[in-house]
Amino acid sequence: MDSPQEEEKRAAARRGASFVENGMVVGLGSGSTAAYAIEFLGERVRAGLAVRAIPTSSRSKQLAEREGIPLIDFGSVTELDLTIDGADEVDPQLDLIKGGGGALVREKVVASASHRLIIVADSSKQVRVLGAFPLPVVVVPFAVPRIARLIVEMGASVALRTDEAKQPFITDDGNHLLDCRFDPIPDARALASRLGETPGIVDHGLFLGMADLVVIARGANVVELRRERPK
Repeated sequence: MDSPQEEEKRAAARRGASFVENGMVVGLGSGSTAAYAIEFLGERVRAGLAVRAIPTSSRSKQLAEREGIPLIDFGSVTELDLTIDGADEVDPQLDLIKGGGGALVREKVVASASHRLIIVADSSKQVRVLGAFPLPVVVVPFAVPRIARLIVEMGASVALRTDEAKQPFITDDGNHLLDCRFDPIPDARALASRLGETPGIVDHGLFLGMADLVVIARGANVVELRRERPK
């Protein structure tokens, strides 16, 4: 029997997958809740739904292939109808921290190419202020020592992510990852700007102003939170 948290993940993922319509090009996120969404989408594909999808990690690619979801890449399309992904934190403005699974660069590329970004999450991911979850920052290996010192100077504690063998975690694109704990982040937009301007940083896990819909499961209830876009 699933834990209450796993039940919430499944409920949010099922609702998120329901937004996919016939003929869409869909981004497939990474992480445990996104994995449930891929499974539910696979059920719909086997029932006759016609979609094409771009996965955001090797893990989501493997899962999509197992589910029989047709996959493409950016050699075939430049835009996607929507992406379904998870998040490590969601604040009241629907800003996010993502990248706990290490796939944030591809996640951000796919999300930025999508007309809609749908986030699916359990209730533990809702926070008042971003930053209790360590912010992932992807760095080229050559620059890791310098970038780590710079981020410490910004007020964070910084740890190089390692794998099960205690070696540096390597992203799908061959980079390293720093987990940076600010707890909380005082100004997410200022931090995103500073990180984005620093040579050696490939990208960071702040997804600001990107989510169009956040589907949160809390117990037996599933809530849809929508971002108001300027008309």
